[in-house]
Amino acid sequence: MRIGMLTGGGDCPGLNAVIRAVVGKGESQYGDNFLGFLDGWRGVIESATTPLDWDRCRDILTIGGTILGTSRTNPYKVEGGVQKVLAALKANAVDALIAIGGDDTLGVANKLTAEGVSVVGVPKTIDNDLSATEVTFGFHTAVQIATEAIDRLRTTAESHDRVMVCEVMGRHAGWISIYSGIAGGAADILIPEQPFDVAEVCERLKARSVGRRHACVVVVAEGATPKEGSFSVASGELDQFGHVRLGGIGNLLAEEIEHRTGFETRATVLGHIQRGGTPTAFDRVLATRFGIAAIDAVHNGGLGTMVALQAGEIVRVPLNDAVSEPKLVPHEFYEEVAAPLFG
Repeated sequence: MRIGMLTGGGDCPGLNAVIRAVVGKGESQYGDNFLGFLDGWRGVIESATTPLDWDRCRDILTIGGTILGTSRTNPYKVEGGVQKVLAALKANAVDALIAIGGDDTLGVANKLTAEGVSVVGVPKTIDNDLSATEVTFGFHTAVQIATEAIDRLRTTAESHDRVMVCEVMGRHAGWISIYSGIAGGAADILIPEQPFDVAEVCERLKARSVGRRHACVVVVAEGATPKEGSFSVASGELDQFGHVRLGGIGNLLAEEIEHRTGFETRATVLGHIQRGGTPTAFDRVLATRFGIAAIDAVHNGGLGTMVALQAGEIVRVPLNDAVSEPKLVPHEFYEEVAAPLFG
């Protein structure tokens, strides 16, 4: 078979490991040949391609990012985009397409199945917010990077007797913030699922500092918002999937904390550092397992599905189930595991 492959959305540690696994097993076991579409769905629209084979892919396991490039292009928001996608797949004699991405990329893949496109999805997002899979590759690496940053910020906080606010990624889901915050011993963790009261945060920090230095780290997800709506953190700009461009909550929160408590407070925004660089061993293995399962799905009746991790096993789930709704941090998890550790 002639199989196309693309990576869409934000870059993520482990993308190249998936590509390597797909090509490795596809060539050796099934005799497939592969074509990579450059820069996500934009590459399909423009029919921008590159050949993929084992010689090119054998040594990319540890490399971060994606050798195929990526974008946030949405064919359904581009005039004639869907027709161009269908034409490109036909012109390049693509029998099946493996789409590696998050809810936006796989949402497009799901819609294209109704157009007759043979697609298999691979879940990728450092936010870990895709339904139907327990974890996505890239999440573990992002948490590890954020945790190491919190550890380092703590030493500065203690040296200067400051509050350090660490802003991490997480538009709608606070998985990175809650996992790294717990692992890093944060004094408070603010997530999108739980609108926070700035006054309560400051009171907890004041109570914590009684009789001791007030040095601590507060972890906040980029999508977290205050209950009272006292400040705006969004630029108002939208991407092609309708997402507001976020960023800035960390700096605004630091200013508010210092104003209300009198504690010297500084902010650090980790941003793209969380999703750059080499993947952890866990993500290399998970991405490899996903890649192998994806090429098997192409050949064994798995078209229109996404490979997923459930109870330690790699399974197939309908693409529609994977993108129907985001996987958010449950209120119970936040209250039972994270909240008791604040302060």
